[in-house]
Amino acid sequence: MPPPGQTQLPDWDGLKLRVRTLIASHRVMIFSKSYCPYCNKVKELFRSMHVEYYALELDVTADGPSIQQVLVELTNQRTVPNVFVNGTHVGGCDSTYQAYHDGSLQKLLGDTKDAESYDYDLIIIGGGSGGLACSKEAASLGKKVMVLDYVVPTPLGTSWGLGGTCVNVGCIPKKLMHQAALLGQALQDSRKYGWQYEEQVKHNWEVMVEAIQNYIGSLNWGYRVSLREKSVTYLNSYGEFIEPHKIKATNRKGQVTYHTAETFVLATGERPRYLGIPGDKEYCITSDDLFSLPYCPGKTLVVGASYVALECAGFLAGLGLDVTVMVRSILLRGFDQEMAEKVGAHMETHGVKFIRKFVPIILSLQIFIQVDQLEEGMPGRLKVTAKSTEGPEIFEEEYNTVLIAVGRDACTRNIGLDTIGVKINEKNGKVPVNDEEQTNVPYVYAVGDILDGKLELTPVAIQAGKLLARRLYGGSSTKCDYINVPTTVFTPLEYGSCGLAEERAIEQYGKQNLEVYHSLFWPLEWTVPGRDNNTCYAKIICNKHDNNRVIGFHVLGPNAGEVTQGFAAAIKCGLTKELLDETIGIHPTCAEVFTTLDITKSSGQDITQRGC
Repeated sequence: MPPPGQTQLPDWDGLKLRVRTLIASHRVMIFSKSYCPYCNKVKELFRSMHVEYYALELDVTADGPSIQQVLVELTNQRTVPNVFVNGTHVGGCDSTYQAYHDGSLQKLLGDTKDAESYDYDLIIIGGGSGGLACSKEAASLGKKVMVLDYVVPTPLGTSWGLGGTCVNVGCIPKKLMHQAALLGQALQDSRKYGWQYEEQVKHNWEVMVEAIQNYIGSLNWGYRVSLREKSVTYLNSYGEFIEPHKIKATNRKGQVTYHTAETFVLATGERPRYLGIPGDKEYCITSDDLFSLPYCPGKTLVVGASYVALECAGFLAGLGLDVTVMVRSILLRGFDQEMAEKVGAHMETHGVKFIRKFVPIILSLQIFIQVDQLEEGMPGRLKVTAKSTEGPEIFEEEYNTVLIAVGRDACTRNIGLDTIGVKINEKNGKVPVNDEEQTNVPYVYAVGDILDGKLELTPVAIQAGKLLARRLYGGSSTKCDYINVPTTVFTPLEYGSCGLAEERAIEQYGKQNLEVYHSLFWPLEWTVPGRDNNTCYAKIICNKHDNNRVIGFHVLGPNAGEVTQGFAAAIKCGLTKELLDETIGIHPTCAEVFTTLDITKSSGQDITQRGC
């Protein structure tokens, strides 16, 4: 019986002979459709295995529907892809991947010896958040996994344990020092709430650092135990490709071992960038050094305007130190600039000094900033000389510590990627990948901060690592969603955001197609101490032509991270202004301001508040 819509009876015997001939004459035969994502996924699998295949695209073949009918009779499978290996029917996409993961596909291909010759199914270079998440997930799916992690010491000799940047020199110690600074503010507020104390309150840097490092040490140990429980092999060694599917691992003593794997994941992360000026590596520190610094940094110059720069400047000032931030151009590049300027303004009112329009780089062989040591010590004394970007003005000042926070560089240039042909972005060292985190070399994947054009956030790396392992070994097709990812800058007044910055929204949708609702607000907890009224700020950006869907969420206020996390889930579900208006707020909270936003920027109305 002919397929629906076909009037002339096909030559069924001829078609059956043709199908059987195709199956018999090709090592791998894929009956496919050109637009089918599952067909493309199966083809990608065979490409990654370096196995040639022949694909017949049934949607562009004249008798494609009839051939598919023959395949139904032959295999009882109505869908594509329909895969045959050495004459044996394997099945569709899921069946083919399952066969790959259990080894039966390799046996059908006659590649059993090659498949079993590798030491590991998966080797991950980098033991940070993304690498650890990927390794444990792959191991839980029955794969033999190795993780290599090695911290190259900073110029001052600082190094740390397993867990990557976030745990050791990033999110965790940063948030704890931020909390230490907030406690200082709470002590000041407490007098207005009736707390009385006579003794002078002082902060002890050494006590704080020891407590934070003890906690980090417990996390390092926990990660090692977790890997051991999952039967993941861990090497504290530097990994470097020396040939396809093979790496050299060098430990701290210079001892070398060699290891092979079928698949590799790059999760090497980034390290702080230096200025390339006299005195930077000899006398300056970065965030890699700050959180374990054995002495109080004293009067500090922070060079840079990144979120790392402002967060560090914020908590150092909150601990009572004299802090100055040297800014080349704008604050928080890549973030909403209205919010960034409000962050900076609040920091200035609370004692952080800003030096604008000074360039901390060498340009055309002319030094714009130089650091000279005047006196050794813990801390010592440093003389900083800088030049303005807008004229001949020279800036000179003495500091105890200079913290460089001008960005980070991907750790990809010295791990042998060129040896195996993995392409990187030569400008920033980052790795271009497809939507499944696969590099241009099929057996090499990458996750985390080294991905070109992706977000540099710990939860993103963890999610991407887990999902990658599930796609590789669990038959999953779920990909990491890099859209509408929430984040928070932990400056003294926290800034949380999700979705588009206002500048980006205007660029993408056009100002005339947007409505921006906003308001200042005063946290109830701040009213009794009488501080910072009309400083906290809430803003949502709505697409007027998509049911006023919220495409940008921004909040500047206490606990902004906690507030943003909840609204991020709603934005993921398609939050609109109408739904926000229908939501009943929790009173009295900061977050409830988003349920009562009724003033638009375009109206020009006053948004100052006179009460909570």
